[in-house]
Amino acid sequence: MKERTLTSSQQQIVQMVAQIVAERMTGQQAGHGLDHVRRVVGLARYIHQREGRGSRLIIELAAWVHDVGDAKLHDGTERSEELVDDILQRAGVDRTTSAAIMHIVQNMSFRHRAIAQPLSIEGQIVQDADRLDALGAIGIVRTVEYGAARGQPFHVFPGESDGGPTGRQHFFDKLLHLVQSMHTETARELGAQREQFMRSFLAQFDQEWSFGQSAWGQRS
Repeated sequence: MKERTLTSSQQQIVQMVAQIVAERMTGQQAGHGLDHVRRVVGLARYIHQREGRGSRLIIELAAWVHDVGDAKLHDGTERSEELVDDILQRAGVDRTTSAAIMHIVQNMSFRHRAIAQPLSIEGQIVQDADRLDALGAIGIVRTVEYGAARGQPFHVFPGESDGGPTGRQHFFDKLLHLVQSMHTETARELGAQREQFMRSFLAQFDQEWSFGQSAWGQRS
């Protein structure tokens, strides 16, 4: 299925879904708010245009709803199936399209990658877009926002860690591995640029952070 443009009726459906998602996600921040969703939609459109594959309707709708039921936004309870189904029904999305979107939402998460089923080309594009938004300057800001919202430090000096997660470690545990998991050439090109920016940031951060370590080690 290949749709480079949307019909007027499809545009109305996308606009309705976007409005419902915006209402549901108002006030959500910590790197997973409406701003993130909007960037994922934009990135997914860009990848679709460059790659020329997949249904634009499925891609756009999946991008809009991909985070609305995420457990991070609902006190640890996953609500994707419930909320996504409700939104798509309210917008009048047919059952075949809804099923394709639900499959994407349920199988694109990095957290569930070990048990995820293979994604359609539409799912691959949306997943690539979502992972791109975890990289680059935006990825750095989102990491800091997420950690601050949960009281997690970005970094700690040796011997002062309580064993909990830090923002800096998140780069090495997850973010710097995302490009190699991307499906499309377009995403890999963008991702490589963003990853290099993050590596430069980490090098600069470590250089500046080292002054605090040297001062602590030379107390009188």
